[in-house]
Amino acid sequence: MLDARNHGDNGACYIARRNCSISPQGLIGSFTVIATVSLLIGIGFASHGAWMVLPFAGIELVTLAIAFVCYARHAADYERISVGAGEIEVEVCNGDCVRCHLFNRAWVRLIVRDAPSATRLALRSRGQELEIGRHLDGADRQKLAHELGRWLRLTA
Repeated sequence: MLDARNHGDNGACYIARRNCSISPQGLIGSFTVIATVSLLIGIGFASHGAWMVLPFAGIELVTLAIAFVCYARHAADYERISVGAGEIEVEVCNGDCVRCHLFNRAWVRLIVRDAPSATRLALRSRGQELEIGRHLDGADRQKLAHELGRWLRLTA
């Protein structure tokens, strides 16, 4: 998902977020329903003498909980690209880590690589290259490339 905010002739701000298809409350609700059903099935089998089903149901729920935690850690990941009068600031949030990259607007180049599976974007300046648009689909990446290219041409 790409949010664009124009700040007049001086710059713009683009925020690219992951497409989170389920809210945290929905995730907890889904896990609760799955855990309840799995434990009821396990208890039912255990009460009929197949007690080994219950430990496997527990292992299944622990594994599912780990997968949900990994999903939740990266659900709020984003990239914020701010184009200012003299610089481009890219803030990348990946899990608990937030990194900020600054590029001189006059020296930065937008690199567009067309690959068979998807277009890849990067900003390059003075030997440093940073991939951007990782959370976007192909159409939004093309839109971001067009917008950033337009802002960089205004500098030239």
